[in-house]
Amino acid sequence: MYRYDAYDKRIVRERAKQFRDQVRRRLSGEVTENEFKPLRLQNGLYMQLHNYMFRIAVPYGLLDSRKLRKLAHIARTYDRGYAHFTTRQNIQLNWPRLEDVPTILDELAEVEMHAIQSSGNCIRNITSDPFAGVARDEIEDPRPWCEILRQWSTFHPEFAALPRKFKVAVTGARNDRAALAIHDIGLRIVENEAGERGFQVRVGGGLGRTPILAPVIRGFLPKQHLLSYMEAILRVYNRWGRRDNKFKARIKIQVQALGVERFAALVEEEYAHLEGGALTLDPAEVEWMKRHFAPPAYETLTNGQASIQAALLAKDRDFANWVRSNVVEHRVPGYGIVQLSLKRRGLPPGDVTHAQMDAAADLADRYGMGRIVVTHRQNLVLPDVKSRDLFALYRELRELGLAAPNLDKLTDIVACPGLDYCSLANARSLNVAEAVAARFDDLERVYDLGDVTLNISGCVNACGHHHVGHIGILGIDKQGVEHYQLMLGGNHVDDAALGDVLGRALTEEEIAPAVERVLETYLALRESGDERFLDVYRRVGAEPFEEAVYADHR
Repeated sequence: MYRYDAYDKRIVRERAKQFRDQVRRRLSGEVTENEFKPLRLQNGLYMQLHNYMFRIAVPYGLLDSRKLRKLAHIARTYDRGYAHFTTRQNIQLNWPRLEDVPTILDELAEVEMHAIQSSGNCIRNITSDPFAGVARDEIEDPRPWCEILRQWSTFHPEFAALPRKFKVAVTGARNDRAALAIHDIGLRIVENEAGERGFQVRVGGGLGRTPILAPVIRGFLPKQHLLSYMEAILRVYNRWGRRDNKFKARIKIQVQALGVERFAALVEEEYAHLEGGALTLDPAEVEWMKRHFAPPAYETLTNGQASIQAALLAKDRDFANWVRSNVVEHRVPGYGIVQLSLKRRGLPPGDVTHAQMDAAADLADRYGMGRIVVTHRQNLVLPDVKSRDLFALYRELRELGLAAPNLDKLTDIVACPGLDYCSLANARSLNVAEAVAARFDDLERVYDLGDVTLNISGCVNACGHHHVGHIGILGIDKQGVEHYQLMLGGNHVDDAALGDVLGRALTEEEIAPAVERVLETYLALRESGDERFLDVYRRVGAEPFEEAVYADHR
């Protein structure tokens, strides 16, 4: 994990000091809310429906036990005892008092955390593969490159006031777990025919009111030129972006308006002025950064431990279900990547209490070398757990309510806070998530459905990524009444796709039964138990699902 140097520490402490004075002036009435708005946004503070919301940056989702304990302390001391993990691998507090936020920033600085660039029209938190550094399909660890991008983008004077917010994702794996196609820039480490490593560059993705999947504009970029090429992309966007209309100000609109070939040509033209210049990365500096992310000292584990594990799996069915669902094979034999589910009945997806955070930090120290990662599906990961410790870890997670064996299943629901919290929302999201979960409370039924993702957003801003759920739900306002559009066929991984709107919007009472009818139709249509929901939808199309949902209303 990257550790702050003296410059990093000074930056975050001075930012907190500046904001303390800005808050003082706001509370005293020296500045109005409109004058205060751009200042608070630069410090991760939003005004939501009932209160300020404070978003804390978690670069590329990577935490350690010390940071997680500090977040637990902050939630307990300055909020209502819980926090919310987001689809950008960040964490939010929903009920902080304005006068406490500068103190929270001071406390975050103690553990090398901050809220810089977690909001506003700037380059936001760089996200990545939650299995980075431990995935078996990884070509190269992307986290050093994420950190290089974070340092390059933080307070970049040329890009501090972009036409709109800007989101970047990076992966080093052959399988996309970072949702590259829905980002303004998606970077994948690849190898060319000569065996050299570089970046495939996608530009112009995003969801919101105009969902677009990012096209590839460069198949191979030498790694030393990453910052030069990023600078070229941002310069083209800064120059041509639609500042006259915030709904058309994202880079995806620019790419579509210019055309992919023309946009790529403009980037290459700008890049020609930068290539080989001051932004060229020194291999020695890159190696220095990589040392911050050097693998821990893994043990050489024996086959005998695998036999013990197999015996436990055969003995305990619930444990076996959890391992099958929530544990992924590690690149080092004898270790597993453990996913902690933050999805269970009665709680909003992504919410976690201060006690759970403290306990998860303790478990990370005892079982996972102190590391915790936030996923963009609002769960947590312990990336380095010995296989022989899985059963003991499972029992403790079960007591904490963090062992739901439902990863990538229907009840692993992604949802934004919706109208319960957000001033931009048109409808609630959390009630729909609970209504669907209540209909699928039988784990065997959930397993029979296989891999099905359900994403819910309370408005067109798509913070719940509803366009790329296998089943997506969008809340809308229909003459003052909450309604929900149902979408099918979305996907966020390598074969990324945007969902199709199935038909008319449904009421709150109709939406959960409609999801159930969609899934019953899938079960009736699948040709084998291995055929996934997405496979069936792509094979048969929308018509049978539309008939099942709307037949009684025609």
